[in-house]
Amino acid sequence: MLAVPEMGLQGLYIGSSPERSPVPSPPSSPRTQESCGIAPLTPSQSPKPEARVPQQASFSVVVAIDFGTTSSGYAFSFASDPESIHMMRKWEGGDPGVAHQKTPTCLLLTPEGTFHSFGYTARDYYHDLDPEEARDWLYFEKFKMKIHSATDLTLKTQLEAVNGKKMPALEVFAHALHFFKEHALQELREQCPSLPEKDTVRWVLTVPAIWKQPAKQFMREAAYLAGLVSRENAEQLLIALEPEAASVYCRKLRLHQLMDLSSRAPSGGRLGERRSIDSSFRQAREQLRRSRHSRTFLVESGVGELWAEMQAGDRYMVADCGGGTVDLTVHQLEQPHGTLKELYKASGGPYGAVGVDLAFEQLLCRIFGEDFISTFKRQRPAAWVDLTIAFEARKRTAGPHRAGALNISLPFSFIDFYRKQRGHNVETALRRSSVNFVKWSSQGMLRMSCEAMNELFQPTVSGIIQHIEALLERPEVQGVKLLFLVGGFAESAVLQHAVQAALGPRGLRVVVPHDVSLTILKGAVLFGQAPGVVRVRRSPLTYGVGVLNRFVAGRHPPDKLLVRDGRRWCTDVFERFVAAEQSVALGEEVRRSYCPARPGQRRVLINLYCCAAEDARFITDPGVRKCGALSLELEPAEGGSDGTGASPSRREIRAAMQFGDTEIKVTAIDVSTNRSVRAAIDFLSH
Repeated sequence: MLAVPEMGLQGLYIGSSPERSPVPSPPSSPRTQESCGIAPLTPSQSPKPEARVPQQASFSVVVAIDFGTTSSGYAFSFASDPESIHMMRKWEGGDPGVAHQKTPTCLLLTPEGTFHSFGYTARDYYHDLDPEEARDWLYFEKFKMKIHSATDLTLKTQLEAVNGKKMPALEVFAHALHFFKEHALQELREQCPSLPEKDTVRWVLTVPAIWKQPAKQFMREAAYLAGLVSRENAEQLLIALEPEAASVYCRKLRLHQLMDLSSRAPSGGRLGERRSIDSSFRQAREQLRRSRHSRTFLVESGVGELWAEMQAGDRYMVADCGGGTVDLTVHQLEQPHGTLKELYKASGGPYGAVGVDLAFEQLLCRIFGEDFISTFKRQRPAAWVDLTIAFEARKRTAGPHRAGALNISLPFSFIDFYRKQRGHNVETALRRSSVNFVKWSSQGMLRMSCEAMNELFQPTVSGIIQHIEALLERPEVQGVKLLFLVGGFAESAVLQHAVQAALGPRGLRVVVPHDVSLTILKGAVLFGQAPGVVRVRRSPLTYGVGVLNRFVAGRHPPDKLLVRDGRRWCTDVFERFVAAEQSVALGEEVRRSYCPARPGQRRVLINLYCCAAEDARFITDPGVRKCGALSLELEPAEGGSDGTGASPSRREIRAAMQFGDTEIKVTAIDVSTNRSVRAAIDFLSH
C-alpha cells in the first residue's frame, strides 16, 4: 500500500489490512514528489491498537496553572504529600469583596513590547496612566478566547491590544506563562529551600476540553518559549482538560464541601439550608452495604464521601462554566481503583461569562451609538477598562430575585468624551434612546433595573442550558443523575438558579462545590500527580491519512481510478487511525509502518486528515480536511544501507500513535536498528 500521492508527501505506508491487499506499489503519479516502488512488508493485517502503560517521569512537585479567560492562578503540591494542595499567595490589589486567590488575565507590555506586569498590577498601572500615554502601551485582557475562535491558528497568529496595536499571540501567551513560572518558583524556593532547581517540577496547563489539537499545541509552544520546560523534556509538561480536572477534584469532595441547589430558598438569591446529598443516595448506600467490596474499592482509592455512597458504574456530568466557554464532560466511575471513563466526547461552546460583558457593550452601543463606543475604546482605552471593571463588580451581585436597581459608575472621561464628541451630555442620550430600562442616576451613574441586568445574562445562560439538555438526550449518557456546576461563572446566582429551574424537574441533582472558582485549579494539581486517573477518553474527531488501494469496480468511483504499469489503483482513500466517538484507553497505540521513498532520505512527511464523520471514505469527501503532518526525522543508514544488508528503500520506520491522552502523541523506531526516531505531529504549520 502506498501513502496517498500528494505534493510534499515523502513517505510510504507499508502495513496492510483485509481491505488493502498486499500488492506492489505503483510508480509515482504526476502528483508525487518522490517515487518508489515497494511491496508491503507482510501480508498480515494491520496491527490492532495495543495498550501500553505510560511511563511517568520523576518529579518533586506539581505546579498547575489555570490560565483562564477572565482570571488565572496557580497551585502546587509536593509528591511526598500529593493531596495537600497549596494555593498561591493572595494577590496584591484587587476589587473589594472579591477573593484574590486568582488574578485577572491582564498583561501589560511597554510601548517597546517588553514585559511590564500581569494581573491586578497590570490592570491598576494601566488605569493610572495618563490617557495620552496609555495609548502607546500594549494592554491585553481576555485574550485566551482568541485562540479558541481563530479558524486558522498558526505560530504567527496576531493578537490585538486594547489600543489596536498587534503582537504575535505566541509572545503574549509566553509572557503570561513566564510570569507564573517565576512567581511559582519563587514561592517554592521560599517554602522549600532544599528543592533542587532542575527537572523537579511537573507543570500542568489547563485548556478547555473543546479546544482542538492546534490550540493545545499552541499552548505547549508558548510554554516552551516561556521556559517552563524544554522540548527535550516535553514530558515535564501536561495539558489538562478543564472539565476533567474539575471531575478529578470533585471525586475527592465530602458532603460538607458541596451545595445542593435543590435546597435553594425560593425567596432569595442565596442558598438556603443545604439538604444533605447523602439522602439522594440512600438506595445506593444500602446496595453498597450489601456489597462490602464495592464500597471498599472506592474508599481505598481515595475518593470522597459522596463517591463512597455511589456505585461503580454510576455516571455524572461536569459543566465547566468559565469566562470564555462552557465545557461539558460525562464520566463513569470504574472498578477497582476509582478511575474515570469518558462516555461522550467533550462538547460545549463559547458561552462563558464574557458573553454577558458583550451584551452590556451592545447595550451601550444602543444608547450612545456604536460609532462612539468604538471611538472611545480606541482613544480612551484605559477608561474603557475602568468601565468594564465597574460593570464586572455589579454583574457579580446580580441575582434572579434581587430587589432594587444596580448603579454602574461611568468614568468621568467617558462623560466628558461623549459631551465633546456629541455636543450634549449622557443624560440627554439616555432620554433620547429607545432603552427605557436604563436611567441616569442623580449620583452620575447608569441605573439599571434588575430585570435589565438579568436580561443581559439570558443569551449566554440559555446557550449553556441548551448544550446540557442536548447532551442529556444522547443515548451514550443515559442514566446521569448528578451534575457538577464548576468554573468562575458557576458562582453566578443567575446561572445557578436558571440551571436548577431547567434541569431539576428532569430529576438531575445539581451540585456546586463551595470553592467553585478554584475547582479546576485544584483538580489540575491532582491530575498532575496521577494523570492516569482518566483511563478512557472519546476521540472528538476521526483521524487518518490518505492511501492508495487496489481499485475495485463497483465499489470505488471511476474518477478515483489511477492506472500505472497495468495496475489499477484507487486514489485518495481515507485510511482511518481512530474514529470520532471511539473509546480510546490511555496508552493504547495505533501502529503503522512507513519506509523512506529514496536512499539517504532524512525526513518522512505524511499529511494527516480529520473529520467529524465516522464513515468518510476519501480525503476529498465533504468535511474532510488536512489538519496536520506527521514527520519522522531519520538518521543516516549505516554502511550505505539500513544496516541489515537490505535495500535502503526497504528501511522500515514503525510509528506508534496514542489518541487516548489529552494530546495526540507519536513515537517511532527504526526497525532495523531498534533505535528511536524523532517523531512529531504538527497541527500548526499550514
